[in-house]
Amino acid sequence: MSPAYERLPLNALRVFEAVATRLSFGAAAEALHVTPAAVSQQIKSLEDYLQVPLFRRDGRQVQLTPEGEQLLPAVRRGLDELEAALQSVRQSRHAGSLNVSMLSSFLQKWLTPRLAELRTQHPELDLRIHTSVDPVDFARTDFHAAVRLGAGGYEGLHYEKLMDEWYIAVASPSVLQEHGPLPDSGDLTRYPLLHGSDLHWPEWFAGDAGRLPAQRGAFIDDSVSLLSAAVEGLGYAIIRWTLAAGDLQAGRLALASRRILPHPLGYYFVCPHPYTQLPKLLTLRNWLMEQARRFPPPPGLQRTPPREAAGPEESR
Repeated sequence: MSPAYERLPLNALRVFEAVATRLSFGAAAEALHVTPAAVSQQIKSLEDYLQVPLFRRDGRQVQLTPEGEQLLPAVRRGLDELEAALQSVRQSRHAGSLNVSMLSSFLQKWLTPRLAELRTQHPELDLRIHTSVDPVDFARTDFHAAVRLGAGGYEGLHYEKLMDEWYIAVASPSVLQEHGPLPDSGDLTRYPLLHGSDLHWPEWFAGDAGRLPAQRGAFIDDSVSLLSAAVEGLGYAIIRWTLAAGDLQAGRLALASRRILPHPLGYYFVCPHPYTQLPKLLTLRNWLMEQARRFPPPPGLQRTPPREAAGPEESR
C-alpha cells in the first residue's frame, strides 16, 4: 500500500459525507449506527488533517463551509467508485470471468465440443482459457483453476480427479480396409505406423522392440496433429482416448486393435483452497465432474496394468 493511502482518513471521509448530506450530526450518527460524539470526533480529526473547517455550527443548524462544499463532490465520487468496485467483486463471485489453464489437446478435442452445453446451462460464466503443459503458479498469476494430466499430489492446492485416461490404437476406415486391424503379435513391417511422443509402439506391444524397425513411419510430437494425420489416412496411431473418442463416434476413425492400455496419469481439477468457496468456480467444477461422469471408457475395455508414471504433466 502506498504510504499516502495509509494516511488517508477514509472512515472520517465517510462520516463527513453522511453529515454533509443530512446537515445534521445527530441524523448522520443515526444513519451510521454510532453516537453523535463519535461523529463529532471523526469530523474534528478530518478538519485537523486538512487544517480547514468543514462545517459551521450555529446551535442545531449545520452548514458546509466553502472548503466543505469543495470537498464534498470529490468524496462522493470516490465513495461511489469504491462501492461500485466492491459490488463488482461481490457479483464476480457468482458470475463473470474464470481464468483456467489446461492442455491444448484436452481443450481442442474433449472440452470444446462440450462448451456449447456449458454456455446453455450457465450463460453467466465467461471462460478465459490458457493452454499450457506447465504447472500454474496461482500466487503470481490470475488463474482461478487448472485441468492437468498428472499423478495428483499437487502440494498446497485443492485437487480432485476428473477421470482416467487410456491409450488406444486407431486408423482411418480406408487404412483399415487396406491393411486390416493390427495383430497382437507378428511382423508389423507392412503396416504404416505413425509415431508420437506419448507412447511408442514397442511399449504398446509389450516391449517387443525387435518387431519394429527403428525410425519407420512419420513422427509427430503434437497429439492433436498426430490424430489429424490418422484421420487423413496416413497410418496407424496410438492416441489418448479422450482425444480420439469424438472422431471414433463420428466415423472418421476406427479402433485398430482390441488392446487398450491405461494411461499412468489422469485428469485433475486443481485450484487454490480459498477458491473452493467461489460460487462460479464451483459451478464450473460441478459441470466438469458431471461431463467426466458421462464420458464413457473405451469400448470393450480390457484393463492392462499401467506403466509406472514418469511424473505429472507429460503429455500435450
